[in-house]
Amino acid sequence: MEYSSKEKQLRYDKAYLKMAKEWAKLSHCSRKQVGALIVKDRMIVSDGYNGTPTGFDNCCEDENGETHWFVLHAEANAILKVAKSTHDINGATLYITLSPCKECSKLIIQSGIKRVVYCNGYKDDSGLSFLEESGVEICQIENLN
Repeated sequence: MEYSSKEKQLRYDKAYLKMAKEWAKLSHCSRKQVGALIVKDRMIVSDGYNGTPTGFDNCCEDENGETHWFVLHAEANAILKVAKSTHDINGATLYITLSPCKECSKLIIQSGIKRVVYCNGYKDDSGLSFLEESGVEICQIENLN
């Protein structure tokens, strides 16, 4: 079966999002588990999930169920991992299970990521609006079948 380039891209997008969903399961957060992959030239160059910084207790929420202020978002973790490597993510695609917040959208733009593909929308869509205004391509894929 021959696929058009658009169909082929959609197949890859869904596959990477499924992998990001698996990565989210590594999170110790009770409220929300979010996974992220950064892909460039069809190669995964970084990954991340939401959680506490290295060396901290893995508990993401306080006794009231509120997320600790120091918990890192999945996309921030993935971008920060790249900073410790020799990889270049300029022009890369970020695959994430939950759309970015406004704070993470700044990191995405500054890192040079040009495309964001996500499953579910975050309660505040100002991060998506900021990305779009900055010329980052946004794509939501809710159905991964």
